[in-house]
Amino acid sequence: MKLDLPIPAGLSALFLAAVAGASAQPAPAGAKRPAQACFYARNVSSWAATDRHTINLRVNVRDYYQLKLLGDCADIDFSQRIGLESRGSDWICSGLDVTVIAPSPIGPQRCAATGLRKLTPEEVVALPPKQKP
Repeated sequence: MKLDLPIPAGLSALFLAAVAGASAQPAPAGAKRPAQACFYARNVSSWAATDRHTINLRVNVRDYYQLKLLGDCADIDFSQRIGLESRGSDWICSGLDVTVIAPSPIGPQRCAATGLRKLTPEEVVALPPKQKP
C-alpha cells in the first residue's frame, strides 16, 4: 500500500543527517553485526502473548521473533487470534513495519509495534510454555 504524505522540509533534513551520521561511524574491529531479522507476515504460523506489551511469533517451523508493542494492547493476552498488517510490503524487518490487529469487545483494536527481534535458540528454550507460540 502506498501513501503519499508530505514530509516537512526540516524533518527530511534531520533524517538525512541521521542517516549520514550513522553510516559515517565504522564498526569496531572484530565486531559482528547482528543479522537483520526479517520475515513475511504470511509465514507467521502461531503467536503467544507475554503480556499486554509483548507478543512472541513463530515464523515457519523454527524461527521465533519477539514483537514489542507501543503502549497497552488491551485484551491481547486473552485474544484467540490476531492479525498482522504490514506497511509498504509484506516483508517485516522492524516493529515499525507492522501493526497488530486484535479483537476487543468494542471492535478491532490496532496496536502499533515499536520493536522486533529474533529470539536465539537458548531464549526459545527458556520461554515458559504459555509464552511459546
